[in-house]
Parts: sequence; C-alpha cells; structure tokens
Amino acid sequence: MRSYSFDGLPHFLAVAELGSFAAAAQSLGVSPSAVSQAVRGLEQRLGARLFNRTTRSVALTEAGARYLERVSPALQDITAAEEEIGSAARRPQGKLRLNVLRAGHMIVLQPILRRFLDAYPEIDLEIVVEAGMVDVVREGFDAGIRFGDVVARDMIGVSVGPPLTAHILAAPDYLAARGVPKHPRDLLTHDCICFRHRPSGMIERWDFARGGETLSLTVTGRLVFNDSAVLVQSALDGLGIVYMINGYIERFLADGRLVRLLADWSPPLAGFKLYYPDRQRVPRKLRALIDFLRTDLAAETPATAAVLA
Repeated sequence: MRSYSFDGLPHFLAVAELGSFAAAAQSLGVSPSAVSQAVRGLEQRLGARLFNRTTRSVALTEAGARYLERVSPALQDITAAEEEIGSAARRPQGKLRLNVLRAGHMIVLQPILRRFLDAYPEIDLEIVVEAGMVDVVREGFDAGIRFGDVVARDMIGVSVGPPLTAHILAAPDYLAARGVPKHPRDLLTHDCICFRHRPSGMIERWDFARGGETLSLTVTGRLVFNDSAVLVQSALDGLGIVYMINGYIERFLADGRLVRLLADWSPPLAGFKLYYPDRQRVPRKLRALIDFLRTDLAAETPATAAVLA
C-alpha cells in the first residue's frame, strides 16, 4: 500500500481559502516563508503548479482548483473524525482573533472578558478594533462584531450584548443655562454635539419615534467628533446635547452627571451581532465565546468602561 504525506496540505488549503500567503500564515500561526516553502514542497511532490502568484494577488491554477475540489471534502472528513473522537477530552483552546467596532468591544466584550478568560484558560484572545467593515475571512479573523444591520448576508450572525436604544443626554449645568427641550425639533435651537462616522465621513442623523410619528433630524453644533468616548466626555463637560446608545452612559445617569431627555421619543436600534463565515463546523474556541455571550444576555447591563470616567 502506498504511503502518502500530508505535508503542505493545510498550508495549501489556508492559502486557497484566504487568497493570501500572509493571511494563511497568520491563520496558521507560522511565518509567510514557512507557508510558501510548504506549498512549494507540495507542488514539487505533485509535479504541478497550484497557484499563480503576482506581487498583488494569488489565484489557483486549473490544476490547483481540481486538487482543491478533490482533497477538501476528504480533509473535512478527517478533521471531523478527529474532533468527534477527541471531543470528550478536549477543551477549547488556541488563539481567537476578533475584529470589532470600538462600541462592540466596550458594550459586548469588555464586561465579560475577565470571566471568559478565567473560564477558558487555554484560549488566547486577539481583538482588533476597527471602525469600517472588514472581510474577516480574507484578513484571517475568526469572527467580527458589528451592528446587525450592516452584517453581510453570507455570514452567520448571532445577536450579542444588551438591547440598544437611542439616548438624548445633557449635563444638568447645560440644561440649567439653555433649558430642557420638550420636542425633538427643539434640538434644532440647541448646541448639539455631532458624531462623524468612519470611514464614510457622514454626520450621524438623530432618529426619533413615538406612536406613529417618526423624525430624522440633521442637528448642528460647534463640535463634531468621531469617537464616542470623547463625545460623552464633552456632554459631561456641559458643552452640549449628545445622541448616544446605552452601554456607555449608565453610570453617568445613575450618579446624575447626565440627564436623559425625550425618553418617550427614543426608538430601539439595531443591536450587535457576532458574525462568522458559513462553515459546517464552528471552531471550539469560537463556539465557547458564542455560548458564553448568549448565557450573559440575561446578566445586568454592562457598566461603562473606565476610559469614559
């Protein structure tokens, strides 16, 4: 019976899936040169070039595509068999790479990090905070966290974190000097602190709903920020009125440093979703985080992080 070496096969599959030697190396936890050498050895053993490489892109050759079609199902079966045999004894482990919005980290992850790391000592977390949407597959991430209304349809999305609503907020000193708005349109005569989205550059509109009436206002003010923590701090300093989601501001409402306005006009907002590729088997390390976050949904509203204090 002919023996066969599987050397280079995981490297080949990672490059084929991620479309990049660098991303494959990051996913496998090895150097790009190690991936390149392993794939080169596999090509020499097969006697065929598997990838067309340029300085800007990597693409499967015709032979590479045929090889991928044949070996991918077989490797999935082998992997599934190994996981089933060892499932009773193996705990989730390895590096879990996440790409998240800053708000997603502060509201969803930060409150549970200590407990999650204590519960799973064999999992290491790498969290990259970015404002724009990221192709988590191409960039070698296990999952991402974004607002649910922007997650691509070809991804599996799991609702995480608390329900979100809009909050209109100001400091008592500001309201004493400028008065309390009674209707959303009153905000047009106030100093509103605006938020500019990255990377679109659009100024956030303030949405309101009560009963059957809805409003979407373009407010103005002398201050515009692109960071939620700075936005909240400016409200605490009495510089104007802000539009903010819960999860950032609970402690300031509790101690009276901020006052909520127009609460009956505040609509529910799209909550956060943890999203990942549509794969048959979710890695154990990612499944552990998903289950942990789902269990935590019933816990108390997360406290605001120290950076906002």
